[in-house]
Amino acid sequence: MKRKVLALLVPALLAMGTAHAAEIYNKDGNKLDLFGKVDARHTFSDNPGDDGDGTYIELGFKGETQISNDLTGYGMWNYKLMANSVESDNTSYNKLAFAGLKYGDYGSFDYGRNYGVIYDVEAWTDMLPVFGGDSYTYHDNYMIGRGNGMATYRNTDFFGLVEGWNFALQYQGNNEGEGQGNEGAGVGHNSLASQNGDGFGISTTYDFGMGFAASAAYSSADRTTAQANAGRGKSAYAGGERADAWAAGLKYDANNLYLAATFAETRNMTPYGSSDSRLGGGIADKTQNIEVVAQYQFDFGLRPSLAFLQSKAKDVWYDGRYFNKDLVKYADVGASWYLNKNFLTYVDYKINLLEEDDNFYRNNGIATDDILAVGMVYQF
Repeated sequence: MKRKVLALLVPALLAMGTAHAAEIYNKDGNKLDLFGKVDARHTFSDNPGDDGDGTYIELGFKGETQISNDLTGYGMWNYKLMANSVESDNTSYNKLAFAGLKYGDYGSFDYGRNYGVIYDVEAWTDMLPVFGGDSYTYHDNYMIGRGNGMATYRNTDFFGLVEGWNFALQYQGNNEGEGQGNEGAGVGHNSLASQNGDGFGISTTYDFGMGFAASAAYSSADRTTAQANAGRGKSAYAGGERADAWAAGLKYDANNLYLAATFAETRNMTPYGSSDSRLGGGIADKTQNIEVVAQYQFDFGLRPSLAFLQSKAKDVWYDGRYFNKDLVKYADVGASWYLNKNFLTYVDYKINLLEEDDNFYRNNGIATDDILAVGMVYQF
């Protein structure tokens, strides 16, 4: 039963890259594990915003308590601290914080800051050493990545009747306050991008056996009044009363080989542009997104990786007209080398395929330069 409880946390654990944890307490039906990592990273790029030290630390815990024979309580907290700035100007934030209950084969219910159900699909291609998982996935952006006010029901093996068939139902409450985080979105100045109205989502995965699996997810939410008003008329900000997304994926994970492909479409939610308020940006009316990843795990610890990611926006308003434009497009070549279960080194090269001399990217503060990342990770 405890393995089933921990299985409910697998999407979040994969997203954090936390493969191991230190058990600090396990007695009388109560268990508490501590996990963390130090990622000593440096990136090289002609774009100043992507060049320099990127070192950070993550800490967290996951625990469970046996309430009765069938009822188990569980919780998780994950905190990230940047270590690449002076002590008087550091950045830290909560990535995850949720608690819930699981009752036998009837599933689990938890609430708090968690991953949206669309990420159940996206996690399959968010596997690169540094980059990846960013064609349309932004945190605090509806039920795509991490977000606040997530109420999630999960069921594994369909009430214990169909092995390998899992599904999730999710509700997200209204988040309209200014200054909400949007880590990774590149539009930190735009509070509209991190707002959301009430919404719901659903996801499902099925393991066919022999390494093959499929996944699908859908979400729909009200847009806030401020978002809808900003998109009225000819504007870089999407119109419409609702924000919708769907995603589907396939993967093969066996015999040391990992192959995955995901496709997704978003409407009235995906942000683009710079975090510098002096530059442009907006919210796309529609994006179509594809991510493909191939990796191989050698027995001596080396894991090379190849990937391609693209996000194409439809009917973007710019320079007095509407047109289609790639917001993200790059190939990625990388590798991780696991020296043991607690230590690894990595290199990851992002080959940016956006047009360097395009005024749309320049005027919206979208980088078109390649990035090389190297680093070492100690994790427990």
